[in-house]
Amino acid sequence: MLLTTIDRHIIIRVLLAYALLIGVLVIFFVLIHYLEHIDDFLDRNASLTKIYLIYYPNFTPGIIQQVSPLALFLAAIFVTSRLAQSLQVIALQTNGLSLGRLLVPYALLGIFVTAMMFFVGGWISPQTNQVVHSYDELYIKSRTPQIYVSDIHRRNDPSSVVTVGYFDRRTNTAHRVQLQKFHADGKLMERVDSQQMVWADSVWHFSYATIRSFHSGKETRRIRSPLDTVLNVLPQDFARTERDVESMTIPVAIEYVDALQRSGLSNIGRDMVGYYSKFAYPFTNFIVMLLALPLACKRRKGGQTVQIGMGLLIAFIYLSAQKLTEPFGYTQDIAPLFAVIAPHAVFLIGAVIALMTARR
Repeated sequence: MLLTTIDRHIIIRVLLAYALLIGVLVIFFVLIHYLEHIDDFLDRNASLTKIYLIYYPNFTPGIIQQVSPLALFLAAIFVTSRLAQSLQVIALQTNGLSLGRLLVPYALLGIFVTAMMFFVGGWISPQTNQVVHSYDELYIKSRTPQIYVSDIHRRNDPSSVVTVGYFDRRTNTAHRVQLQKFHADGKLMERVDSQQMVWADSVWHFSYATIRSFHSGKETRRIRSPLDTVLNVLPQDFARTERDVESMTIPVAIEYVDALQRSGLSNIGRDMVGYYSKFAYPFTNFIVMLLALPLACKRRKGGQTVQIGMGLLIAFIYLSAQKLTEPFGYTQDIAPLFAVIAPHAVFLIGAVIALMTARR
């Protein structure tokens, strides 16, 4: 399908408005963040040069990813409402252009921005978030992440997983330890169980370990006391934080989640919500584009002000719904996958209904 003049006009106008709104929102949130935390920066003697030239440039991709749906939605409403108020939409429909055909540039833009934000959220933001989190821990008191020292999982290598019931950071001692090794097909090959594992002389020391091997449906056991082993996991790796998944690219997150699920841990709701959100949140950009056209394609009493106000209200409800369902996924009161996709599914259905209604 070839793009027409009106398609190109809509795409260019929406992209320009989108870029402008992104710029304004980034400046706004950076300014708010700086004013909120300037005392922390000064109290901890942060280098303002590093804050301006390293911290906030790395802070920006995360903001862009988060505000992109709002900026795109408002940009589409603004451009469409101007077309409607100037009777251009009516003129196009009079000349035989259906609402379905008019949807094409909006859908293409939604797909383009969704793909772009999927790349940003899956590969760029995780890299920049590592820098942001390190600066947060150093300079911002209120942003120091919660550290989990119980029910910890770490991937030792592609075929083995270390699970710790509790880790004492003061003595570098892990309690209730399991080291699981898997075959290439995912079946358990060997498991090492120990009540205690201590970091000493750059190796992990088991005072007493039970080694269980599984082969052809049979299990054999042997005892090793003591047992020293070298793992790729270091003591600092056992301090799992609530923001781990944010700092992972999608390929790394896939391996991490796979290892979490294979380890049998129970309190992985937050990790799973963060993982599924990497895939689901970018689609918000596509869904809001489907909502923008039926919302703004007709002239309304009050003009653009009313339509933009309605857009802000819908965007607020949409984004709030996502944040309201996520805690249920954290606690696993509902499945994390359902907690993530439910708001998107509801608003996608709402967008389809709105389009069908507007075509009448």
